[in-house]
Amino acid sequence: MAGRSYRILRRFMAGVCLVSVAALPAGSSVAGPAGATSVRVLQMNLCNSGMAGCYTGRSVAEASRVIRVEKPGLVALNEVCADDVAALERTMAGVHAGGTVVAAFRAARNRRTGGPYRCLNGEEYGVGLLAHIPAPYRGHTVHSGIYPMQDAADPEERAWLCVDATSALSACTTHLAYTSPVLALAQCAYLLGTAIPLVRLRDPRQPAVVSGDLNLRHGGSPDVRSCVPSDYLHSHDGAVQQLMATGGLAVHSSRSVGMGGTTDHPSFLVTLTVGRGRSRAH
Repeated sequence: MAGRSYRILRRFMAGVCLVSVAALPAGSSVAGPAGATSVRVLQMNLCNSGMAGCYTGRSVAEASRVIRVEKPGLVALNEVCADDVAALERTMAGVHAGGTVVAAFRAARNRRTGGPYRCLNGEEYGVGLLAHIPAPYRGHTVHSGIYPMQDAADPEERAWLCVDATSALSACTTHLAYTSPVLALAQCAYLLGTAIPLVRLRDPRQPAVVSGDLNLRHGGSPDVRSCVPSDYLHSHDGAVQQLMATGGLAVHSSRSVGMGGTTDHPSFLVTLTVGRGRSRAH
């Protein structure tokens, strides 16, 4: 990425967790030029609806601990209640000095009622985002929607969510259908081919990062790569959690982070660095 979009990305990543490669914690395994800047993206599925068999009631507290340890600049949250996002927003604000932490939430839709899908405790249930935006904060907008393609037998209609931080970055998350890989692939194609391009109309040169539990696998049938645009980089956790990003970024490390048995998914931590050269996918 050259010109203005590269400068925007460089400024964002110079402040949004935004640590030098040399300052990253031990174990990050980042390789890159001295002085390069990076952002840590943390993907989490917390299984906190209260209804699924993976529910423990302890995943939000564990997520808070992981955020304090790993200090991500972006956090994508799947299978969460609305109040979980608010609680983890407070954790993020405590982790980062300076700048602005923004949070967003989008509920899935209940096919039977037409209203928000809800956790067992009555709170709205869906996906969330947390982002640390460096100064000067120039505002942000939230975009979200319900996929037009859904499983008619599943009462939970899946949603997507993006935060567009002006002159910084667009960050998106989603949790795709688990009942049919073909349906999940169609939702993925809609997100990357229709929804996100509309979000980026304001400034197509602004970089975008997408992270979520796609219920699709690298090398699976169908293969998640078939819905990822050719100009996006792609990283995955070896299972169903995926990260995609537009050009100008490189993946310099990715690893799973244990959640101590509090949910059925490890977290997935990806460190992205600014690079003028070709991004490499994992």
